[in-house]
Amino acid sequence: LCTAPIHKKALKDGAGFAFPGHTEYLAHLAGVRDVVMMLASPLLRVVPTTIHIALDQVAKELTAERLETTIRITHAALQQDFRLTAPRIAVAGLNPHCGENGLFGDEDDKVIAPAVAQAKAEGINVAGPVSADTLYYRAYNGAFDLVVSQYHDQGHIPMKLVAFDTAVNVSIGLPIDRVSVDHGTAFDIAGTGKAKHINMLHAITYGRKLAATRDLR
Repeated sequence: LCTAPIHKKALKDGAGFAFPGHTEYLAHLAGVRDVVMMLASPLLRVVPTTIHIALDQVAKELTAERLETTIRITHAALQQDFRLTAPRIAVAGLNPHCGENGLFGDEDDKVIAPAVAQAKAEGINVAGPVSADTLYYRAYNGAFDLVVSQYHDQGHIPMKLVAFDTAVNVSIGLPIDRVSVDHGTAFDIAGTGKAKHINMLHAITYGRKLAATRDLR
């Protein structure tokens, strides 16, 4: 399944759509709870732990259990769908400098570090928390196969900086292969002839590659 952008507020206000995005809606239809969103490009892959929620809700929604689940699902997908035998995962810190031992918040020490330790105990090659201001540069240059970010913009901004037209949104944890573009509806340029279809072509191509491996899973 390859989906185009949707305008979330328009769907909610105009049609009573009760879900914050495609990912959550497809999870509901499939009857699964744990689905994560991956943004994938040739040199950077990112998975956000929390997705379509307000920034002031992130620390409340970020739990060790949620992060552990995200790491497990991502690790399995990297092995199964991306054919990485020992994927290298890095987990971004939530606070500046990972909280500086509690000076700038304690979520990195009390939530992220224990979740990473549990994943390591399960045999997953994962590092973290790693300060987000340097992590994406390291991942982009090959130190890690994927970054787990803690909220939407922490992962989307670096991805769109380096792969605005080529990154693909991949839903992980669904019983089907689902891909999408990594941009919005861009109503501001509708009808002007400025919109580009490059990202949709990349999404379709990426989805075809994923579907071609389904008989192996």
